[in-house]
Amino acid sequence: MSDTRRRVKVYTLNEDRQWDDRGTGHVSSTYVERLKGMSLLVRAESDGSLLLESKINPNTAYQKQQDTLIVWSEAENYDLALSFQEKAGCDEIWEKICQVQGKDPSVEVTQDLIDESEEERFEEMPETSHLIDLPTCELNKLEEIADLVTSVLSSPIRREKLALALENEGYIKKLLQLFQVCENLENTEGLHHLYEIIRGILFLNKATLFEVMFSDECIMDVVGCLEYDPALAQPKRHREFLTKTAKFKEVIPITDSELRQKIHQTYRVQYIQDIILPTPSVFEENFLSTLTSFIFFNKVEIVSMLQEDEKFLSEVFAQLTDEATDDDKRRELVNFFKEFCAFSQTLQPQNRDAFFKTLAKLGILPALEIVMGMDDLQVRSAATDIFSYLVEFSPSMVREFVMQEAQQSDDDILLINVVIEQMICDTDPELGGAVQLMGLLRTLIDPENMLATANVRKCKGKTEKSEFLNFFYNHCMHVLTAPLLANTSEDKCEKDAVVGSNKSNTICPDNYQTAQLLALILELLTFCVEHHTYHIKNYIMNKDLLRRVLVLMNSKHTFLALCALRFMRRIIGLKDEFYNRYITKGNLFEPVINALLDNGTRYNLLNSAVIELFEFIRVEDIKSLTAHIVENFYKALESIEYVQTFKGLKTKYEQEKDRQNQKLNSVPSILRSNRFRRDTRALEEDEEMWFNEDEEEEGEAVVPPIEKSKQEDDFPDSYEKFMETKKGCSSHSDLQSGDRASVHTFAEHYVITGHSASDAIFGSTGLDPTPKSLQKGYCSEVTYSGAPIGTLLEEVILCSNDGSSRCVPMGVPQPTVPSILEFSFYDCNREGTEDS
Repeated sequence: MSDTRRRVKVYTLNEDRQWDDRGTGHVSSTYVERLKGMSLLVRAESDGSLLLESKINPNTAYQKQQDTLIVWSEAENYDLALSFQEKAGCDEIWEKICQVQGKDPSVEVTQDLIDESEEERFEEMPETSHLIDLPTCELNKLEEIADLVTSVLSSPIRREKLALALENEGYIKKLLQLFQVCENLENTEGLHHLYEIIRGILFLNKATLFEVMFSDECIMDVVGCLEYDPALAQPKRHREFLTKTAKFKEVIPITDSELRQKIHQTYRVQYIQDIILPTPSVFEENFLSTLTSFIFFNKVEIVSMLQEDEKFLSEVFAQLTDEATDDDKRRELVNFFKEFCAFSQTLQPQNRDAFFKTLAKLGILPALEIVMGMDDLQVRSAATDIFSYLVEFSPSMVREFVMQEAQQSDDDILLINVVIEQMICDTDPELGGAVQLMGLLRTLIDPENMLATANVRKCKGKTEKSEFLNFFYNHCMHVLTAPLLANTSEDKCEKDAVVGSNKSNTICPDNYQTAQLLALILELLTFCVEHHTYHIKNYIMNKDLLRRVLVLMNSKHTFLALCALRFMRRIIGLKDEFYNRYITKGNLFEPVINALLDNGTRYNLLNSAVIELFEFIRVEDIKSLTAHIVENFYKALESIEYVQTFKGLKTKYEQEKDRQNQKLNSVPSILRSNRFRRDTRALEEDEEMWFNEDEEEEGEAVVPPIEKSKQEDDFPDSYEKFMETKKGCSSHSDLQSGDRASVHTFAEHYVITGHSASDAIFGSTGLDPTPKSLQKGYCSEVTYSGAPIGTLLEEVILCSNDGSSRCVPMGVPQPTVPSILEFSFYDCNREGTEDS
C-alpha cells in the first residue's frame, strides 16, 4: 500500500473555534481491545508516536467534505478532522467508517441530523420540553448565547436541535430587540456578541429561520447586527447603503405588492450573501447551501410573476420601442430586461422555453435592433448581454427573425449587420465587446446547430442550413469582410500579385486595435472555411480573398500574421483541388515563403507554423502543391536544412515525375504533356448539388495571372502566336462528320481547336452536344488521339474572342459556347464511363 494514500493531517477545534494542526501521520483502521471496537489510529510520520486513537462509534455522525476531509465530534466541545493527502485514502477510511455504521459509502453524512431513536424520544417529550435549553434572552447572557451558537456548528444533530429551539421560542425576534437596545446604549461588546450569534444562526442553514430573519420586520436589524464584526475597527454602514444609496427603480410601476416585497427581499438577501458574509472556510462551505436555495427560488417566483403579468411586459416593450422615449428611460428599460433575462436562468428548461417564447412574441428582437444601434455604451452593452441570452437559448429563432426581416428591410439595418457593425466599431482597446459579439456570430453561422429538416413553410422546402447560409453570404458577408478588404487595398494586392516580384512593400495596419479586429475577422472566416464548404469557397474565389488575407503576412504584429497563415492552412487542410489550383495559379505561396525567409534563423511560432504547413503538404502528398512549390521556390528553400521538409518535397516531386514519365510512355505522343496528371476526385455531394442549382451566384470567378512555367519554352512565345498556328485547323466553316478535331498541347492544358467547342468535341461523332455525362463533368467522347473515355473534366477555362477568360466547373450551364475550349484531363478508371 502506498504511504501517501493514507497520509493525513489531524486537526482539533479549539475554544476560539479555530482548527489546530496536531501533526502529520499515517491513518489506519483496526480493532482496539481496550476500546472494544474498530478504531481510527494515526501514528506520527516523524517518530511513530500515536497522534489519534478514536473508536468508530456507531451513533457518531461522520461528515465527508471536499473528497479529502472527514469531520466528526467526539464530545460536547471536542471536534476532530482528518485531512487526507489523496482522495483514494479518504475513500478507503470512509468505507471502513460506513461499514461499522452499516451505511452506504456514497453518503456524505453517516447519520441523519436526528437519528431515529432520538427522534422517537423527542416526539414522546412534552411540547414544552427542548433538546437544548436556551439561556434567557438578556444583555448579560449574550456571551453565553454566542458560545452556544458557535459550539453546535460542527455537529449536524446539534445544529438541528438548536434550530428547532430557536424556532419554537420565537427567539430571533427577542435577539433583534436586544440589538436595538445595545445600539441605543452603544454597547460595543454586546453588539460584537450579536454579530457572532446572527452569523451562527445563518450557518444553521434552516429555511424556516430564514423566513423569520428575512421578513420585512426583521431583515434590516439582521443587517445591522452583521455590521458589527469584531475584526473591524469601525462598523460597516450596510443599512445606510441599502436604504439610501441603493435605489429601487420601477421602469413601469408594479402594482402587485407581493411581487414588490419579493424583489426587495431578494436584493437584500443577495447583498447579505455576496457582500456582508465573509467567504466560507473549507469547513463552512456547505453551511449556506439553504441560503443559496432561498435566493434561487425567490428569483424563480419573481420571473414567473412578471411573466404572467402580460400587461406589464407589453407596456415595457411599448416604451422600449417608442421613439419618444428619452435615453435615460430607455437605459433603465434595457437594464431591467438584462436582469430579467439573468433571473430566467434559474428556471427549469420547460419554463425557460416558455419565458423566451413570450419575449419573442412581444418583440424582443426588433427592440434589440433599435437599442444596439444607440450611441450609449451602457445601453449597447446591456443589449449585447440580452442578445447573448437569446442566441444561447435558440439560435434558430434568431436566424428565422433575420431572414424574415431581410424581405422587408435594407441590408444596413438587418440585426446581424448591426451586430457586425458593433463588433467592428468597438471602442474598447482590448475589444472585449467585439470578442463577445464574434462568439455570438459564430454560434449563429454554425451548421452544427442548424435544423437538418426542410422548412415546410417555405415553398422550396430548403433546409435551414441552406437557406440561412445563402442569406448570410448574400446580405452579411460583405459587411464582415469590409475592414479586411479596406486594410488590404486593391492597388497593394495588385503589386503583391506580380509573379516573381520581390517582397511587397505593402504597409499593413500598425494600429494594435485594428490588428486585433482583423484577427477576430480572420478567426471567423477560418471557422467558415472549416464548416461552410462551397459557400465560403465561392466567396473566396469571387473576391480573391486569400490573396488579400496574405497581405497581412507583412504585419509587424506576429499574431495577425499567424491568423493569416492559419486561414491559408485551413484551406490547404481541406485538400480540395479547386483551392489548390487557385493557390498555384495565383502564386499565393510567395508571401508565406517571403515571411519564412524574412524571419531568418529565429526559432519562433511563425517559423514553426510555416514549417508545419509545408510538412502537411509533404505528408499528405498533395501533388499539385508539391509540384508548384518545388518548381517555383525550391532554390530559395534548399538552404533550409534544420528540417528535412523541403528536401522531402523535392524527393516526392521527383518520384512523381518519374512515375508520370513511365505512364506517358504508354500513351500516344500527342497526349503527352510535361504536366503531372492528378488523381480522380469526385465532387462532394453538397458541391454537386450546389453546382446544379438554378440560382447563379453574383460576380465572376477570379483567375489570377499564371506564371509561365519553364516547360512552356518548347511552345510558341505567346498565346497570340499559338492562335495563329491553329488557324489552319479551324478555317473551315464546319467540320464534316468523321473528321477529327486537331488536339494541341499548350501551357498547362489540352486544347481542342475547331470552329466551335461543340463542333470540335462532337462534330466528328454525331453525338448530342450536351450529353448528360458532360453536364456531370465528364467528357464522353474525346478519343481522337487515344484519350480514355470517361476522362474527368475538373474545370473548364472559357476563352472569348477578346482574349478574356474565366474558370468554371463543368456542369454549370453556360450562356454561349466559346470558340476555344481549354480543359484539364484527369486520369480516370474505365468503370462507369459511357460508350458512345
